[in-house]
Amino acid sequence: MKKILGTTLTLLGLAVFGQAKEDSIQFAKISTEILNKGKAYNELRELTKNIGHRLSGSASYEKAVTWAEQKLRDAGADKVWLQEVMVPVWVRGKESLQIKTSNGKWKSLKMLSLGNSEGTGGKDISGEIIMVRSMEEYDKLPPEQVKDKIVFFNYPFSQTYIETFRGYGDAAKYRSTAASLTAKKGGKFAIIRSLSSAFDDVPHTGSMRYQDDKKIPAVAVGSTTADELAELLKSQKITAKLNSNCGMKGEKLSHSVIGEITGKKDKSVIVVGGHLDSWDVGEGAHDDGSGIVQSIEVLRTFKNLGIQNNHTIRVVCFANEENGVKGGVMYGKTVKENNEKHLFAIETDAGGFTPRGISLDMDNEKRKQIQSWAALFLPYGIYDFKNTYSGTDLYPLHDLGIPTAELVPDSQRYFDIHHTEEDTFEKVNRRELLLGASTLTQIIYMIDKNW
Repeated sequence: MKKILGTTLTLLGLAVFGQAKEDSIQFAKISTEILNKGKAYNELRELTKNIGHRLSGSASYEKAVTWAEQKLRDAGADKVWLQEVMVPVWVRGKESLQIKTSNGKWKSLKMLSLGNSEGTGGKDISGEIIMVRSMEEYDKLPPEQVKDKIVFFNYPFSQTYIETFRGYGDAAKYRSTAASLTAKKGGKFAIIRSLSSAFDDVPHTGSMRYQDDKKIPAVAVGSTTADELAELLKSQKITAKLNSNCGMKGEKLSHSVIGEITGKKDKSVIVVGGHLDSWDVGEGAHDDGSGIVQSIEVLRTFKNLGIQNNHTIRVVCFANEENGVKGGVMYGKTVKENNEKHLFAIETDAGGFTPRGISLDMDNEKRKQIQSWAALFLPYGIYDFKNTYSGTDLYPLHDLGIPTAELVPDSQRYFDIHHTEEDTFEKVNRRELLLGASTLTQIIYMIDKNW
């Protein structure tokens, strides 16, 4: 009996080893193909330099739709289509922020209006600045101290967290709520310290939201300006003057772009994607041009290597992630209405830096199965499978019970340039970008084979 059992275990061990060896060989083929022949870097150059930033509702976004549709066809998609999405139209226009002391002259500050903020209608709005360093400090202020003032929320991006997305999440509430909090106590407009891990004078934009009908402007300044303003406020009164033309201009019909290669076994879908839109400053290279070209590279690699996928592999270039998530919501709605079976979805929306892991937002059984593949990924520098979040565009799918995930690149430089004029093609390294595409292809290969 012992001999028979031992023989059985030995055979099982050989089978497992043989399987792992086969997967390891395929991982190497994927990596070699992408690092040597991948087109993602050149395609990112096209997207960023020929089209540039591409806020939803803009003419440049519509050019990006046409571009992505063609790139998916070129990559070998069996089917490419546009999914209709109604998106908000927000326009920045001209804007300026100035300050002066009681005895001084007006001085212009570098600034950016926050996305979705209302402006001043082209008129000057001015008032005395009061500064708070935290939400708790602001909550203690009586309304009479805020009325007709400009509130400066000087909350710094925490340098303590090694995972910089934790620092971003910690500070993000100031960007999203500063305007509404200021309005509730009668303030004229809000200034926030940018959500930036860098010590420079580059302002960062990003989405904010109004909690009621009283809509006042909100702007961001860079870290250096924030520090200088804080120092001035220690000894004197400062007046600020804002003039901006930004605001919402209704909605318009736009599109997400979708392409797929049909499964040989069944019609179950595996999604890989990013968001095609970007903010209206910089070139949207890391956020999220990198994710778009990496996702297209997955499809291309399956085709070029002749991998016979069991399930349909679908690339989704989501519309309007930055200031509405309308593309992700519409995709999830369509999946539900069509009762379309999805096995897995992964988004890449954390920059094109060196990949370090995959975050797994799913039940423990499936998470443990993916974690059991860690040894296959380790030779490629992928070791981190502990996080449990996924991309913003995938939340509607996650709410349907679909396992979702996100590529986890090294994030140490990401929030230096996130949502700024600095997010350009030159900030992306070719090998790092392609390594991310390789990791995405490898995980999708394993999901397609084993689920």
